[in-house]
Amino acid sequence: MRFKTVDPIASKGCKNMAFSPEPPFTHGRAARTAVLLVNLGTPTAPEPGPVRRYLKQFLSDPRVVEIPRLLWWPILNGVILVVRPRKSAAKYAAIWSEQGSPLMVHSQQQALLLRGYLGNQDLDVDVELAMRYGEPAIESALRRLAERGVDRVLILPMYPQYSATTTASVLDEVFNCLARVRNLPEVRWIKHFHDHPGYIAALRQSVLDHWKRHGRAQDRGGKLLMSFHGVPKRTLLLGDPYHCECQKTGRLLAESLGLAPDQYVVTFQSRFGRAEWLQPYTAPTLEALAKGGARAVDVICPGFPADCLETLEEIAMEGRDTFLASGGEEYRYIACLNESPAFIAALTDLCRQHMQGWPVARADAARQAAEAEQGRARAMQLGAER
Repeated sequence: MRFKTVDPIASKGCKNMAFSPEPPFTHGRAARTAVLLVNLGTPTAPEPGPVRRYLKQFLSDPRVVEIPRLLWWPILNGVILVVRPRKSAAKYAAIWSEQGSPLMVHSQQQALLLRGYLGNQDLDVDVELAMRYGEPAIESALRRLAERGVDRVLILPMYPQYSATTTASVLDEVFNCLARVRNLPEVRWIKHFHDHPGYIAALRQSVLDHWKRHGRAQDRGGKLLMSFHGVPKRTLLLGDPYHCECQKTGRLLAESLGLAPDQYVVTFQSRFGRAEWLQPYTAPTLEALAKGGARAVDVICPGFPADCLETLEEIAMEGRDTFLASGGEEYRYIACLNESPAFIAALTDLCRQHMQGWPVARADAARQAAEAEQGRARAMQLGAER
């Protein structure tokens, strides 16, 4: 039997594929491990131009908007990207800090702290931050890891509750980027952590700290309202587990706080468009609570690990206006977990669980470095240049 030699570049399936250049290879460099922490993203400035670029990338993602492109493109480019950037820029300006976007600031701190917590547990693991939309892009983050000799990557999407619109989109982009890489790293990912004991404990501590300072809304006829980002109801009917995972997070948090079912409520915010989304909606629920006699309400957003536009403007500002205008007296927003020590400890535990079997202990790193140096010596003997 004779085999025909095929040029892979000239073959039909690969002729249009362009691989990214690999970092210079050097013998003796031990492979490293890293966590790639990925959040949603943010404009670079609270101005119409940067907001428009961010929204275009975000709303062009078929995981986010499942409307056929032929119908969606004229709406997006002819209406939404013409009208919405200026309005959204004003909202961003209302929550922008001297350091920049709150989501970016908190995410950078989370990555830095996670690296430190892992190191304190004698683990030699890099942590890199990326955003699904905007900068730092996933592709550039993966490139930086490759340049540092990282050969094992744990993807940590910062979405406690899995959804195809969020977590799956992150993984789409990771593998789209890796499709252009010759020397692929070993990759693992964390699908969700909606019921992780450390995550629930961090939420519980956040609520308890708030109650210690301000008292409980339940004592004034109110409730603890847990607001999650909404998605179209259609996604639930098609098999997305997001709604169920939000409900489980809410139930576990309430149980940890000793709340009865009538002392808390799970709602969904950020509805976009005319289609039915997951219910109950947050704003109408706040209005109904106030009109029903609740003088106070405590509001927490468990699905957002870092404060951002949706929490600081939509919930902390717009939500307050809705509740007070409807007759409520005290509206108390509970900040996201952000740099909470309990939350960073939970992320550390989560990463340790998913890195089992990888040589991440410092003793492993020292052994690998010694083995790599021996390999380099053998390669030099065989004529390697570096």
